[in-house]
Amino acid sequence: MNLPIPNSRRFSLLLALLSALVVASCARAGTVATVVSSATAPPGAGVGALGALPNLRETVAHVSPAVVAVDVNVTSLDFFLRPVEQVAAGSGVIIRPDGYVVTNDHVIAGASSIHVALTDRRVFEARVVGRDSRSDLAVLKIDETDLPYLTFASKDAVDVGDWVLALGNALGLEGGPTVTFGIISALGRTVRTAAGLTLTDLMQTDAAINEGNSGGPLVNLRGDIVGINTTILAEAQGIGFAINSDTVTRFTNDLIEFGRVRRPLIGLQGRTLNPAVAEQFQLKVGSGVLVTGVADGPADSAGIKPRDVILRFGGAAVTSWDQFLGLLWARRPGEKVTLEVLRGAENLQIVVTLAERPPEGG
Repeated sequence: MNLPIPNSRRFSLLLALLSALVVASCARAGTVATVVSSATAPPGAGVGALGALPNLRETVAHVSPAVVAVDVNVTSLDFFLRPVEQVAAGSGVIIRPDGYVVTNDHVIAGASSIHVALTDRRVFEARVVGRDSRSDLAVLKIDETDLPYLTFASKDAVDVGDWVLALGNALGLEGGPTVTFGIISALGRTVRTAAGLTLTDLMQTDAAINEGNSGGPLVNLRGDIVGINTTILAEAQGIGFAINSDTVTRFTNDLIEFGRVRRPLIGLQGRTLNPAVAEQFQLKVGSGVLVTGVADGPADSAGIKPRDVILRFGGAAVTSWDQFLGLLWARRPGEKVTLEVLRGAENLQIVVTLAERPPEGG
């Protein structure tokens, strides 16, 4: 005679059966998840474990004091040509203890005065050390020492899928920087901004970047800067962009030392080579940069000719004209760079000594 099973026991047996089935299926797939306690996991722990997230508290505590609000006063004219004072807000990050701050150029464009607010509520008037509209970077200086600051990670240490945090003065909200969390979604992006700028070699992230975040840092789990947040795609969700750390380091060093970015000049024009272009010009390679023109300058002196195909720049494979420009801007005037060039059926190694591009307006 079968005795009826009480409802509570039926539920317990059913739950045990379901648990056994889940564990068995996970074991067959080799994907048993491990949950890491946020109370005990060190920063970055659990990144490789399915279902686990890193503990961000220590990273945020380390980074936040170096993130600043950049408040800008801009004087414009109203309909009756009367001066009107307007206030705008952005973000920045302290990169040296003696008061050097990196932000976006568009944050401070047209400013009549600039103030930098720290998380400890101290506010300093800032002066502009240097600006570079083409890269959307600027360096400010405040008169203070022993400030908290962040260091830069190498671009080569960053890869798609890495965890990152974006910090900044989102929407001008009071109470310290806003922190958002995501991953590096792509590398080497070229973006044309609403202001008409073409920015190359950007990092793409899905960490939320809101109005006011511009100029704030994108950091890894160690708290090192991997990029400076600069723009978003307004028509998309979860697509923001940051200027990569190598570009920021290279350009800010120039801004601090010279007050401007010293850009290299190579003296050639080109276009991205794809299979359609290769067929049009009867070329035997389907990717690289096709040289369309050579001016009097370093490329001409080194022997570069129109219809040459640039395959490598300083050892790095060249895949597009925008990428070529990103590789070029990362170099300094006076550097020698080896180009691997296809001319007809012949592969050539040509060394070009880069000159200095005249300053804008010069």
